[in-house]
Amino acid sequence: MTAIAHAPGTHVEVRGHRLWVETEGGGEPVLLLAGLGPAGSHAVFHPFFTPLAADHRVVYVDLHGRGRSDRPGDPREITFADDVADIAALVEALGLGPVHVYGFSYGGLLGQALALDHPDLVRTLTLANSLHSPEMWQLNHANINRVLATQFPEAWAEIQAGRARGLRSTDPELQALFGRAARLVRFHNPDNAALLPDEPGIRNTELYPVFVGEDVDFMVGGEVARIPDFRRRLGDLAVPLLVLAGRFDRALYPALQRQFLDFAPGARLVMLERSGSFGHIEETDTVLGLVREFVASGRVSELS
Repeated sequence: MTAIAHAPGTHVEVRGHRLWVETEGGGEPVLLLAGLGPAGSHAVFHPFFTPLAADHRVVYVDLHGRGRSDRPGDPREITFADDVADIAALVEALGLGPVHVYGFSYGGLLGQALALDHPDLVRTLTLANSLHSPEMWQLNHANINRVLATQFPEAWAEIQAGRARGLRSTDPELQALFGRAARLVRFHNPDNAALLPDEPGIRNTELYPVFVGEDVDFMVGGEVARIPDFRRRLGDLAVPLLVLAGRFDRALYPALQRQFLDFAPGARLVMLERSGSFGHIEETDTVLGLVREFVASGRVSELS
């Protein structure tokens, strides 16, 4: 994994706590909402979005309890609804709205809620290897398990043995086993896993099992199970929607990503042919080119 060079940042107080915000560049603002599950920091975007700062104001944010933002005394205080409310308050506090939103993974769920519940704050919405429902989150893990069982049968056998001993999937012993498949599941070229940014605190490991449920790899729980199913509402989106999908994402795979078109007929889907889950890492220039075109016109040409 690679070390991180951060953009200039500061804490911004919203709703009684401080969120860490970094900005670079000038022009129309593009707000990046991170993933790595619900526990990751904005650092997953560095340095890949820095070229976008040549003609846009790129805004990075750590959600409450993640990265450099304030942390509550009890991680159970962090909810999806509060994350959405925080982002809405942040956009207003910074005077960004309406803003172009780029939601990666969990950040895409936040982006959908923001665009549907606060349409005045959003100009365009890009979903990058994201989800539309808790059901899709569960399918994500089912697909990972399928890859483990077929491609890493020795690790899968150890996972099953651990579960027979009563271990939950978020137990560190089992998480290490699940991690063996990450390079294959998440990347077109498994060697590109080495490009993932890394630094202390990039992922709140205490929050993760609380938010997703202790046995999330087999059954979502916690706050994830309470996230709204956005499928019925996607047709009500009042902003242009772009969906970016990695052809080699074996967890949130292309067939799942195409479901967004079923529920948001006006959406556009672009398949990234040399990417897994992390298109902004494996096809940086392509992704930034698509984002530039989309935020400029609300549409993307030559869609697949």
